[in-house]
Amino acid sequence: MLPDDTGAPGPTDFDDLFREHYWPMVRSLSVAYGDREAAADAVQEAFTRAYTRWRRISAYDNPAAWVRHVALNRLRDHFRHQQRGTRALTRLAGRAREVTAGPEPVEDVAPLLAALPRQQRIAAALYYVEELSVARGRRGDAPLRRRGQISPSRGPGRDAGTAGRGMS
Repeated sequence: MLPDDTGAPGPTDFDDLFREHYWPMVRSLSVAYGDREAAADAVQEAFTRAYTRWRRISAYDNPAAWVRHVALNRLRDHFRHQQRGTRALTRLAGRAREVTAGPEPVEDVAPLLAALPRQQRIAAALYYVEELSVARGRRGDAPLRRRGQISPSRGPGRDAGTAGRGMS
């Protein structure tokens, strides 16, 4: 390794380490664990970590050993995570599946709402089909903003409680 004029190792040192050790590490870890993609990901992650810590790691007697150690730990974590997922699926497979019936069709309401203006149609659908309260709509939980939007029979934006008071 040749240091530059500041005494820190240059980036070619890391490049040389990468070129010399990347594929041999991927091959050996692929054979050891039986998954080439996981091995390549682990080695790539290890080299990424080495690059970010290169000033410190380049001073080690054998930086490739550090990279290999990190890659092995990464692979172990990967397969532990995979095993936990498999065990969870096995545990859940023994449970009875709960089937929930879907919502009942509201086809009879749709033609009635189709004649309303768009905003009133949305408000009426939320109120009558989803049973969304006016108070929730006023808080901003849904696009139901004015009480008059749910009273299409009284005209757009009018409600018995607000008529004549200049409110809509």
